[in-house]
Amino acid sequence: MFERAELKLVKARLEEPRKFIQVIVGPRQVGKTTMIIQLLPQLSIPKVYESADAISATNSAWLIQLWESARLRLKASGATEFLLIIDEIQKIDNWSEVVKQQWDRDTRENTNIKVILLGSSRLLIQKGLTESLAGRFETIYLGHWSYTEMQSAFGWSIEQYVYFGGYPGSASLIETEDRWMNYIKDSLIETSISKDILMLTRVDKPALLKRLFELGCIYSGQILSYTKIIGQLQDAGNTTTLANYLKLLSDSGLLSGLDKYAGDIIRKRGSSPKFQVHNNALITSQSNTSYEKTIINPELWGRLVESSVGAHLINHSFSERYNLYYWRDGNYEVDFAIEKGNEVIGLEVKSGMRAENAGMGVFEERFHPEKILLVGTGGIPFDEFLKINPKELFNS
Repeated sequence: MFERAELKLVKARLEEPRKFIQVIVGPRQVGKTTMIIQLLPQLSIPKVYESADAISATNSAWLIQLWESARLRLKASGATEFLLIIDEIQKIDNWSEVVKQQWDRDTRENTNIKVILLGSSRLLIQKGLTESLAGRFETIYLGHWSYTEMQSAFGWSIEQYVYFGGYPGSASLIETEDRWMNYIKDSLIETSISKDILMLTRVDKPALLKRLFELGCIYSGQILSYTKIIGQLQDAGNTTTLANYLKLLSDSGLLSGLDKYAGDIIRKRGSSPKFQVHNNALITSQSNTSYEKTIINPELWGRLVESSVGAHLINHSFSERYNLYYWRDGNYEVDFAIEKGNEVIGLEVKSGMRAENAGMGVFEERFHPEKILLVGTGGIPFDEFLKINPKELFNS
């Protein structure tokens, strides 16, 4: 079975002396639970894996009972350490306070219980961590599968990856495209929105949030002002509501609104968003065009190529801790700007049908980036770029 690179990182951290809670976060269906199941046989210490998926949200006592059981099992086994793994931790109300109490008790009493927490809502996990568990945790972000991973695990071509995206659970369904589309829409999109957002976060206008997601997929790779977005949506409310809903969709690993790069954080946040899906399957599963027709349609294909580059960049931005933007001034535009520390890199994605773009020259003159890169026609082939970890761009 294919193992993601993060598995070795988790194992290495567990082999260290107990110091931090290990928190694994990421979108649905990217293999968080599978990775842990793969990890368990590789560990020699006693352990227990439990999921809060079927536990009542108000049953925080379940967490305490689980911890007490781990303490008893550690004592009974005569081992020097024990591993407690809790999946879908965000489903339990006030989980972070309970975890803090139990972790701190073990620390005081020198009880060597190591802990892994998993969750599919980055927003709720981060909220709990920052409110109650400051200084007690490390996070590992497990994002959507890359082209390299889908190629290694399933033998996919670059065309298949650009069209079908990076959901490993859907790989066996692509020969029957209707079935694949239904799986993405019902098991991934609908579940992510209903379980990871609507059930766990206050959303006053759920229909608006769903429509915003659909609109964002349609316009992925395009810049839309909030005024235009409101014009496209019924009962849209104000721009603050839309920005908040876009943040929820981003934290669930579905859709982001990239800010404009301006070298000034205040101006960045006040910009029109550029929609960017985190996985191309979110676009194509909702389209009316088949794989065979899309790959021979230059306009559709060019859009998907740019979106796959954007998805590659945004997924790595969470794990590699860099900022991702776009830039535009009048008719001048740069598809992506990535920023890490004081370094900025401009990227332009060019499919065969696109005209020359003078925006990169203006961007270079104005912001003096570390480097500028062309991906696609005349530059780095996009299939090669999708095999590069973007953090390497800052070191080369």
